[in-house]
Amino acid sequence: MSDQVRIVEVGPRDGLQNEKTQVSVEARVAFIEALLDAGLHTVEVGAFVSPKAIPQMIGSDEVLRRVSHRADGEFHVLVPNEKGYEAARAAGAKVIAVFGSASEGFSHANINCSVAESIERFKPVIARARADGVKVRGYVSCVLGCPFDGEIRPQAVVDVAKVLWSLGCYEISLGDTIGVGTPKKARELLRAVAGDVPMAHLAMHFHDTYGQALANLYAGLEEGARVIDSAAGGLGGCPYAPGATGNVATEDVVYMLEGLSVATGVDMTKLLQATNAISKLIGRAPVSRVATAINAKRRADSE
Repeated sequence: MSDQVRIVEVGPRDGLQNEKTQVSVEARVAFIEALLDAGLHTVEVGAFVSPKAIPQMIGSDEVLRRVSHRADGEFHVLVPNEKGYEAARAAGAKVIAVFGSASEGFSHANINCSVAESIERFKPVIARARADGVKVRGYVSCVLGCPFDGEIRPQAVVDVAKVLWSLGCYEISLGDTIGVGTPKKARELLRAVAGDVPMAHLAMHFHDTYGQALANLYAGLEEGARVIDSAAGGLGGCPYAPGATGNVATEDVVYMLEGLSVATGVDMTKLLQATNAISKLIGRAPVSRVATAINAKRRADSE
């Protein structure tokens, strides 16, 4: 595993939108800039969704306008429909993400429609984006389990991923939304989906509720997957899954990959600074085991 892995940092969107404390536009911009400085070049920065549904993402247009648009940076924003797409484009979005679910129960709870209906909703969004030269990333949630429907058949995930790929999404992110997956199931899922979507275009988006995320990622790396979604400090959770923790922590992913001699280009010291700053703002310590360990060691060394 001596080659490179691309990390998609989702803390500023997928992480913060599930935190109780709202973070100002200014603070979110500062967080994103700190992540960029740490070497995380692909960052999900906001969501063009209903402010009533997700007040944490209010001002995503301002965030997108104000972040430094570096040549080596790529900013993703989530859009649920054409109205969201229009707002995202007005703010200068060059990469958008659409989301579907492999679970009927989760789809109804999350966006109040069936899986098939959700696909019909984002079909025109993808079509408009492609016509405008905007890249589209597709999310599939609940790929290894659902809080409403229980275990999810791999074929259900394949069906949704295949549609997203055929519609023109350049990458499909497979989300273990409630973090119930294990390495064997993660491996089998990736193999199944790779039968219709090339492995090089699959991303692993694993939450760590049961402490399995790193093991699942390792299994995916062995299968050839090379894109990982993670959140600084392990930010986030899932409002429809009581007890579900956030995404796997970026610090923990970087530490594991460096131990495998896999290049990430991430500066751990700068990443930890970004994590500690946002953690202080939201009033809770990082979930990341690596951040916890390094912070504790620094405190001990300074005493």
